[in-house]
Amino acid sequence: MSDQKGQYGWTAVPRSQSSFFKIYPPKDVIPLKVADIMIPVSPAVTKVSEYAKANLSEETYNHSMRVFYYGAALIKQHFPHFATFTETYLLACLLHDIGTTPANLQSTFMSFEWYGAYLSLDLLQKQCGAPQAQAEAVCEAIVRHQDLGETGDVTALGQLIQLATVFDNIGMNPSLIHSETIKHVTAAFPRKMWSGCFASVIREEIGLKPWCHTTAIEGFAEKVEGNALMKPFD
Repeated sequence: MSDQKGQYGWTAVPRSQSSFFKIYPPKDVIPLKVADIMIPVSPAVTKVSEYAKANLSEETYNHSMRVFYYGAALIKQHFPHFATFTETYLLACLLHDIGTTPANLQSTFMSFEWYGAYLSLDLLQKQCGAPQAQAEAVCEAIVRHQDLGETGDVTALGQLIQLATVFDNIGMNPSLIHSETIKHVTAAFPRKMWSGCFASVIREEIGLKPWCHTTAIEGFAEKVEGNALMKPFD
């Protein structure tokens, strides 16, 4: 098991972002283009990409890809030791919001992260032939991708997707990525009014499931709508 920790992002890191940055201090940022970042190639990536394109709205698919590129930029500029699990990170990005589709949101009592993780684990193991350690790493990261907090630990994969999702969704930690990188990524994968789109999904889930985990982020819909960093690109 230990030899798979680094390969699939199972290394434990602080859940607290401030504590995480004390261990892994950010470096100076440089502008990156989409072409500067390599997309991992594998049978699992091909199948999951096809699945995501077929099941996600264009807005959600574009968000998923932006999360990948922002996370990949973080790896390239700040956390190069995380490069060992770039493929697993891409799989997690493509699937992290699969639970928010209209059909999936309304077909379960579970919070969208948990149901999406369950669907993703099944897809990766039964249809993609992903190794157990990789499939479960993706599952764990999806469950916890909105599990922000100041206590305990999370996987390195989970922390990376947290950092990239809150960067795209609410503009948190704006100094981590160069403004030119944002321009290139949003040009390749347009936001198409993502802030309003995702805020509507948040309110829909809370309306359907007032117990859902999304309620743990106080004022989340308002924070998404108030994303000043991404407003010029919406």
